[in-house]
Amino acid sequence: MNHDHNNAEQPVNTPSSDVSPTGTNSVEASPAPASRLLQVLGVGFGIAVTVGATVSGGILRSPAEVAAHLPTTWMFVGIWVLGAVYALICSVSFAELSTMIPHSGGFYVFARRALGQYAGFVVGWADWLTSCGTVSASALLISDVLTGLLPELKGKGLLLSSILVLMFGVFQWMGIRLSSIVQSSTSFLKSTALLVVAIAAFVLGGHVTDNVMLFNAAPQAAAATGISLFMATILAFQVVIYMYDGYYGVVYFGEEVVNPGRDIPRSMFTSVLISGAIYLLLNIAFVYVMPLQGIASSDFIGGAVAKLTFGRYGDAIVRVLIVVCELSTMNAFLMFAVRTLFAMSRDGILTERAAAVNKGGTPTITLGLSILVALAFLLSGTFERALAILTFAIVVNYAICFLSVIVLRFREPETPRPYKAFAYPLTTGISLAVSVMFLIGSTIGDTERSLYALGALALSYPVYLLQKKFWRSVPKHGV
Repeated sequence: MNHDHNNAEQPVNTPSSDVSPTGTNSVEASPAPASRLLQVLGVGFGIAVTVGATVSGGILRSPAEVAAHLPTTWMFVGIWVLGAVYALICSVSFAELSTMIPHSGGFYVFARRALGQYAGFVVGWADWLTSCGTVSASALLISDVLTGLLPELKGKGLLLSSILVLMFGVFQWMGIRLSSIVQSSTSFLKSTALLVVAIAAFVLGGHVTDNVMLFNAAPQAAAATGISLFMATILAFQVVIYMYDGYYGVVYFGEEVVNPGRDIPRSMFTSVLISGAIYLLLNIAFVYVMPLQGIASSDFIGGAVAKLTFGRYGDAIVRVLIVVCELSTMNAFLMFAVRTLFAMSRDGILTERAAAVNKGGTPTITLGLSILVALAFLLSGTFERALAILTFAIVVNYAICFLSVIVLRFREPETPRPYKAFAYPLTTGISLAVSVMFLIGSTIGDTERSLYALGALALSYPVYLLQKKFWRSVPKHGV
């Protein structure tokens, strides 16, 4: 891929489409020169952005919800191992898609190639809005935490959140090289800080519960059995899987990775192992310091363990830790949002001019639009409800991606696949089945939001038809 770019941003030419007999694009052509991103990323960035998206401050709170469902410490620890195994199983399908279709844009790219323009439209918009909402949620969490740490910031949370969004926007506007440095730095700090907290809990926290031995905590009083235990385990597993979400992060940068066929799978698999190790070590540390009943009854297990471990400094330490975690998450998801909308714009869903790339390799128009939406979420004050609805849609996106692997195996068997999903179709089938199971569980568990999400999905088709009238043509480059 050509790395040379003009200093000024340029609009993208809109070529015609090469369409397969099935009606979807099957020709792998290079992006138009004006829309080319810089192909400068390697395994290090892939690991940093994936760990940055996967490991979040939620690990300091969510173990309490998991512990509330499970009767023994062994099950509590084991389900975090199971979550890592599931993420690894899913990652092999994403690795096949992203090496077969090495374009930036993430889920949208795969859905459009396998299932056509409408599927791409639905997946792309949901993914873009959810990424923007995640940026807003992280910014708001950081401002809330800092307000508690620095009383002089009280009443300035919205301003601080907005400044954070704009700050990361500036970093990314300056180019992919700076963005990758920011991502690598924040991900390294996050991982190191979490590991330090876990190790400190083993070293300093063993005395706080009369030296409760590892895996020796008493089971919860009302242990579930039979079918009730099975359902409780499913609910706990659902929480764990959401904590591993983000393991696919590197797929948003397919055409920016120097050797995607080799480096994307390596980045994903290594990131799952790193994230799994961090989560497992932290949760073992939690049960070392507190019995399972204590974890289950804690509103904020990370803070409780930090106070028991570090004493009066615990609150400040855990607040700083949350800030470090969420800074990394903000940067990663803003990059995801920018590249999702970039890919959609390049394919004509927005004006082709929105796919302009600056000399630093940043699609600046889609960056600006993503920042505006993130700020709009912040200012609306109701984005948490919208984000919860969009999260339901993202589970649909996972299912569509796993289905895309199967569709493309049948329809394009001869297309080169630098990496083929290990143990296909078993691994892809498991990933798809669990996604469907989660959709059913979410529908039963939160019917109101599920109905909103399904309603939005139904409305998306007339919106798609209306939008299509503004497309000048369907481009042949991209996917």
